[in-house]
Amino acid sequence: MIRTIIVDDEPTTENIIRFFAERGDLPLEIVATARNGAAAIEEIRKHKPDLVFLDIQMSPVNGFEVMAALPDVRYVVVTAYNSFDYAQKALRLGAADILLKPIELTQLEHSVARATGWRFTDNDTVNEIVNYIRHHYAEKINLTTISQAFYLTQSHVARLFKKYMGESVVGYLNRVRIENAKRLLDEGMSVKNAAEQVGYGSLNNFYKHFKRYTDTTPASFPKKRE
Repeated sequence: MIRTIIVDDEPTTENIIRFFAERGDLPLEIVATARNGAAAIEEIRKHKPDLVFLDIQMSPVNGFEVMAALPDVRYVVVTAYNSFDYAQKALRLGAADILLKPIELTQLEHSVARATGWRFTDNDTVNEIVNYIRHHYAEKINLTTISQAFYLTQSHVARLFKKYMGESVVGYLNRVRIENAKRLLDEGMSVKNAAEQVGYGSLNNFYKHFKRYTDTTPASFPKKRE
């Protein structure tokens, strides 16, 4: 896991990054957060993170001052300002990447990869399949459609995926679907709508896979989480 600190004076950035980390999209362990530059310096010195998501527009100590004070840290600058001068200064101070608000998953994945060298696996084809599943899980996809999308045989995709991910393509697809269903249920969506939203046409299949991956039922899941 990548030990991570999030520094932003608004909670939105933290909430988005934390959501994707907890959902399993990114291997981030959020060890601390800070709402201003002074607190950020303290938390970075205390926790020695692998990666810091750093907002710039903060007071009384801004993000540029944090980077200048602690240069030997891997930063991804998070900003709403798409300015060349802004980006140039951040990169000159050692930023590994610039992440523009509002943050989207694909953009966040690319920033983490550029900053840390992280990838799902050491195999580019498997990484592409994983990304495909994560972006298309709600559609009617299976081993056949995934194999066709990558112009590979089903047997080749199955062997490759099992070798590098340690589980089958279908197993991984169901796990991604259930993780997203858990989020929808926590947000108050009905069981039937959650099942449909993540790609299950059959409630029986949804219940079966939900029980397998959570050891509880969809109906009792929100209550159990309280």
